[in-house]
Amino acid sequence: MIRIILIIILLLIVFVLSLIAWPVEFIIGKFNPHARDISSLRIVQGVFKIVLFISGVKVIVKGRENILKDEAAMYVGNHRGIFDTLVSYSLMYRVTGFVAKKEMNKVPFIRVWMRMLHCLFLDRSNPREGLNTILKGIEHLKNGISVVIFPEGTRNKGTGVMPFHKGSFKLADKSDCKIVPMAINNSDNVLENHMPWIKPAKVIIEFCTPVDVASMDKEQRKQIPDMVHEIILETYERNQQEIQ
Repeated sequence: MIRIILIIILLLIVFVLSLIAWPVEFIIGKFNPHARDISSLRIVQGVFKIVLFISGVKVIVKGRENILKDEAAMYVGNHRGIFDTLVSYSLMYRVTGFVAKKEMNKVPFIRVWMRMLHCLFLDRSNPREGLNTILKGIEHLKNGISVVIFPEGTRNKGTGVMPFHKGSFKLADKSDCKIVPMAINNSDNVLENHMPWIKPAKVIIEFCTPVDVASMDKEQRKQIPDMVHEIILETYERNQQEIQ
């Protein structure tokens, strides 16, 4: 109970400070958009790290060397719960946008920061809007902005890794960016497994060897969704042994 209260207090403080930060970030963006992007990234990462600390989350990071510093990449992960975003986003070096469900664009306060961080809002029920989101994501990657996506499409409430929506991989196919598979274990044990309570948990996140899409021919690219799924599943199952 105390952890939830502390997080609510933190979010209220962040909301008040955001009323000051947003105009400042807007002004910075007028003169130096990249500096605005980086400062917004670090602010949000700082808040996420505090939330993780308050929640008692012990994050074990494997393959940190596979988080790309010098080029944009598409980070593909399995989806266990809301803390997937907090854990993975707090580790990014570059400006990075997440692909989120369209409902997040309706949440006051949060949506402002998400837009500033180049997040994408996906409406899977509307093919035309979905295509527009994919095109924006391709543009982001070509402009040096990394993208994180959870192609299972929804939170996995069972074990293993659910099948991927293959359309998500058009982002990498059309931009020729590298794909970094990202396996996450036990994040659902922080919140989702005992809603609404937050409990301490060990979360393992492993960044696997990047997949070099640009070096692949047309036939090889068709196999990318299955290949990335297999990499994440194997990594997830191996790391799950450390949780049990």
